[in-house]
Formats: sequence, structure tokens, C-alpha cells
Amino acid sequence: MPKNILAEMGSQVGLTPARQNKKEAEEWVKRNQTGPMINPSFEPDDFVPHSLSPVKDEKKKPGDKSIFLVNMKEKDLQEVEEYEPYDNRVVDHPTTNTETLLHLLKGSLGTGILAMPRAFSHAGYVVGGIGTVIIGVLCTYCIHILLDSCYALCKRRKVPSLTYTAAAEAALSEGPDWCKACAPYAALIVNVFLLIYQIGTCCVYVVFVSENIHFVLVKRFNVEITVFQVMLCILLPLILINWVRDLKYLAPFSAVANVVTIVGFGIILYYIFRETPTLEGKEPVGRLADFPLFFGTVLFALEAIGVILPLENEMKTPKSFVGKFGVLNRAMISIIILYVGMGLFGYLRYGEESMGSITLNLPSETETLASVVQCLLAFAIFITHGLACYVAIDILWNEYIGVRLLNSKFRVVWEYIVRTIIVLITFGLAAAVPELDLFISLFGALCLSALGLAFPAFIQSCTYWYYVSRSERIRMIIKNIIVVLFGVLGLIVGTWTSLQSIIQKFSGTHNPIINGTHFTMLNETTLP
Repeated sequence: MPKNILAEMGSQVGLTPARQNKKEAEEWVKRNQTGPMINPSFEPDDFVPHSLSPVKDEKKKPGDKSIFLVNMKEKDLQEVEEYEPYDNRVVDHPTTNTETLLHLLKGSLGTGILAMPRAFSHAGYVVGGIGTVIIGVLCTYCIHILLDSCYALCKRRKVPSLTYTAAAEAALSEGPDWCKACAPYAALIVNVFLLIYQIGTCCVYVVFVSENIHFVLVKRFNVEITVFQVMLCILLPLILINWVRDLKYLAPFSAVANVVTIVGFGIILYYIFRETPTLEGKEPVGRLADFPLFFGTVLFALEAIGVILPLENEMKTPKSFVGKFGVLNRAMISIIILYVGMGLFGYLRYGEESMGSITLNLPSETETLASVVQCLLAFAIFITHGLACYVAIDILWNEYIGVRLLNSKFRVVWEYIVRTIIVLITFGLAAAVPELDLFISLFGALCLSALGLAFPAFIQSCTYWYYVSRSERIRMIIKNIIVVLFGVLGLIVGTWTSLQSIIQKFSGTHNPIINGTHFTMLNETTLP
């Protein structure tokens, strides 16, 4: 992930346009005295008082409250309108619409979709199907408003692109008074959530790889080994793969992992439809208490907020990314159909016995093909761990630690230490709670409710605070308040429910590390 673009571009970002000489300062003072009012977000701090209250247009008739626009000088408006961020992007290897679509689809085929049958067991096949569609549409809407806000901010600041953290900081700087005061902390807050999400994703990957390898060893080869011991065996390879500082060296392995993933999903579909799924014994509506687990799992699986902006920034024709029939909508419709299909038919096939990953429902004890697909997907996710952890390392090292060690003789050594510590953190959390479905729902509710729902709505409100009519502003605020409340509710209830389930699972003497006998729910359910 690139560094904060606000810091990189300096005055080009234009949070407070710098005036270099006395003549320009006098022009600003004269403009404020005689000319039309301008957006206070564009006023230089050196020459005007800090006032962010709505500015009225003196030319408007008294009593006319229909417009809430903050007028800028005609020349400034013309410059903003003329600047086109898309035309000023310089990309070494731009991606086509088809390539971007494939990247989005490829990113959806991971541990999240494999957990969908388990999610449907919490909600029921009717509520699960409808709920997945609703959450998918809401996620898509929030991605759209985030992209629209970034585009507007890029035009105003005359920069070709903004990262998520930079967009949050820039948006808050244009919001009301209290938002402007919070702007310096926006990047930190977004980075904290991104960091927790990426570390959580890596924890999910560690559990997934360990459980699938353990399943094959125990069920296929009758090897007496625990999940924790398998984790210890893969710890050193995980550290080594995360010592790779350049992603280009992982590219060949990633390409192989993509092929392996597609083949693996084909085999899983074969096992699902080998016997006709039936509604017998399946619940159309699940328990209300389990719905937060469903919500967190679906959000974890569907939400791709972390890769949306990088993909859009790398496109040859970024205008094609949005729109009714744009790349984003086509990708999200396909992803929602894939997830509903996997969750629905997987649940109808395995019912309440659906595991945290559908791969654990495959009959590996009797069929070699099932063992092969479990090992193949374990390898694919193992490679993906290096890619996911790279984002966490990039945020922590490039944003906070590395910049403080620029003159250190041991800077590279410290970087490897940071990489190792992050892997050890993901390993420790995975070893403490080796429950795939609970991990997925926990980090989905904790991080993606904020990153994927609440933050985009908040960013849009701040971005257009002074740029829409009064009635549009009221509608925007009401709409975004609903989205934010939905996200916050999902964060609190989903996180609490997941933590409560984890505590109940491992309360008392039932500890996977102490006892060394626990692996997912294999001791608590009957395998098909």
C-alpha cells in the first residue's frame, strides 16, 4: 500500500494553498472584502480567520433558503472543473476493463466464500439468500460513494488519485468545524482498522491452512497430530515467505495459486452437486441470536474495500469502473451470485453440519480427490498469506516505523524484525482461537462494518458538506446516518456476538493448546 499521498504530494494536495508573496496575500484580503465568498476549506490559513460556518451568497434574495452552496471565485471554479484526474494519471502498466474485472472476481474466491455454507446455517436458506443480496447491494453502494467522493476531492486538489487514508483526511478537512478538527487523525484511524483487518485476514489464513492439512493427516493418513502442532510446522515457512520484500518474486507462485484455486472450486462444486441438495431438515430462518455471525461472515466475504481504489487507480479507462454497467457493478453482481450459490447449495447439501470451511466437509478419509483439493487450497491460501501480510507490513513499516529509522545502520534488520513480529502475532492469535468461522465473523464485523459501510458514508457527507443544496444536504445526511448506524450496529453487535461465542467455545478447560485435542468442530459434529 502506498504511503499517505497527502504527505507525499505536500502542497500539491492543497489542504491549505500556500501563498508565496505579499502581492498574493493582498489579493486574498481584497477578494474577501469585495469579491464573492469562497469555500473556507480553500482559504489560506495565513490570511483569513478560521471560520467554517456556512457562507451565504449576498446576491441571493432575502428569505431564499433553497441553495446552500458555498461560492468560489469564477476562476477557481473553472480551474476545478477543467482539471480531470483520470487524464493526469501515469500508470506504467494500466489494466483493461476485463483484467480489472478478473482481478475483482479472483479476489472473491478465498476463505470467505468457503465459509458461506456455515453462514447460511446461522441464518437459514431464505434469510441467508436475501440477507446476502442486501448486504452485497449495500457494500456496492458504499464503494460507489467512496469512489465518487475521491473523484471530487481529486478535482478540487488537482491530484490524479488519492488513497483511502488520504481521501478520509482530505474529506474531513472540508467538513464542518468538528470534522476539520478531527482531520489530522483520520489517516491514523483508517490505518488502524486496515491493519487490524489485514492481520485478522492473515489469522484466518493460518487457521485455514492448518485445519485442512490437519484434516488430511488425521482422516486420510491416521497421523496423531494436533492443529497447534501443524501450525508450528508451518510457522517457519510463513516467516520466510513474509521475508520476501518484493512482491514480484511471489508473482509466479501467486499465478499457480490462482489456477489451483479455480480447480479446487470446481472439485468442491462436484461434491456439492454429486448428490442432489434437498430442503429436508434445513431451516428457512435461523436463530436471531446467530444472525450477527452471519452478518460478519458475509461482510468479510463480500467486502473488497481495500483493493477497490488501487484497482481503479491502475485502470486504463477508470471512467468505465463505475456506471450502471461498469466494471464494479458487473463484478459485484457476479460475486453476489457466486456467494449466494455457494452458501445456499452448500448449506442444502451439508445442513447444520456445515463447517467453518466447506473443504472440511469433503470425504477425505475415503476419497483421494477430496484430500487433494484440501491440500491444493491450503497451498493457495498459504501463498495468499504472504500477499495479505504484505499490506499490514507496508502500513506499519512505511507509515510509522520505517520513517523513524531512515538513518539507522540496521534499518533492514529492523524491517525483518517487524515482518517476523507481525507473522508471530497472526500465529499467536490463530493458535489461541483455531475456529475459522468465528474468526471470519469477528474480523468481518469489527473492521469491515467501519471500513466498508460507516467510513464511506461519513467521507461523502464531509466531501459535499458545502457543495450541495440545503434539501440535498438534508437527504444526504439522513441517508448516510442510516448507513453509519447500520455499520456501527453491525460492528458492536457482530463483534460482541463473535467474542461471546469464542469465550463460550474456549471457556473452562476446553483450550486447544493445553489439551491438544481440539480441531475446529470435528469432535462435536458427525462428518458425512
